[in-house]
Amino acid sequence: MKLRTLFLAGVALTFAACGNNGADANKSASEAALKASTQAETQMMPKVDSAKLSTILAAQSDDMKARYDARHPQETIEFFGITPGMTVAEALPGGGWYSKILIPYLGDEGQLIGVDYSIKMWPEFGGFANAEFIENRKTWASEWVEDAQDWRGGSDGEISAFTFGDRNPDMDGKVDAVLFVRALHNMARFEDEGGYLSEALADTYAMLKPGGLVGVVQHQGPETNDDEWAQGDNGYLKKSDVIAKFKAAGFELVKESAVNENPKDVPTNEEVVWRLPQSLRGSRDNPELKAKMEAIGESNRMTLLFKKV
Repeated sequence: MKLRTLFLAGVALTFAACGNNGADANKSASEAALKASTQAETQMMPKVDSAKLSTILAAQSDDMKARYDARHPQETIEFFGITPGMTVAEALPGGGWYSKILIPYLGDEGQLIGVDYSIKMWPEFGGFANAEFIENRKTWASEWVEDAQDWRGGSDGEISAFTFGDRNPDMDGKVDAVLFVRALHNMARFEDEGGYLSEALADTYAMLKPGGLVGVVQHQGPETNDDEWAQGDNGYLKKSDVIAKFKAAGFELVKESAVNENPKDVPTNEEVVWRLPQSLRGSRDNPELKAKMEAIGESNRMTLLFKKV
């Protein structure tokens, strides 16, 4: 803003010295000054580095590249406005599919923060989430950071991690963007049990700088399906519900993209997202049904960009 203020002040003094040439001339001069200062500010803002991102994507493994047609990482990262040097938090980074792209892309001046589910949420899954499994999750943050060292791609940027509900207040107001890529449905699924989605959104709001961004990619169910079906248990959420929850948490919807939509995926109230590739639940031993699911492809996904207000 200092640049704009000084520029406008200089223009105003110049026209005052030259005398009053009429209201129209003053108006035109003011509009020209505003346009020029806005252009100057825009040029100073960080920009998406498409060339760097393309190079990083080309260097990934064949297994990762096989998912590009369904996940559209270049278009998605560009849509979210992620630029080198940013501090970015990635929710539920798992084995690092996006992390392997983001770490080298953010570069030496950037930082990636991995964020996992709250430790308190794991017992809600039952089954595999036994006492031993939950005990092992307590060391997830340090182990994930150690694994991520292999994903640097020559970058010296900072890498850290924590779990929702255990945020370090020292990072509050310092994060540029938080990404939720297929990470919302289980927290929504167990919201009534422990407020886990609300907790994650509160942590996100606290971490972000004023005007900070939140990128969402999420399995999207039809708005006409039952509300109970779209609470997360089946992997799908309704776009209207996601937008409403973010707005209630203090975020504003900036824009949305169709880049990750798949119109072939129209699930019924009896279908789950895991019937589709890559899981193919229920069809791996049924060639006909498997072919049908593969013809649909990966899930229909909403792609939304919010900002902290």
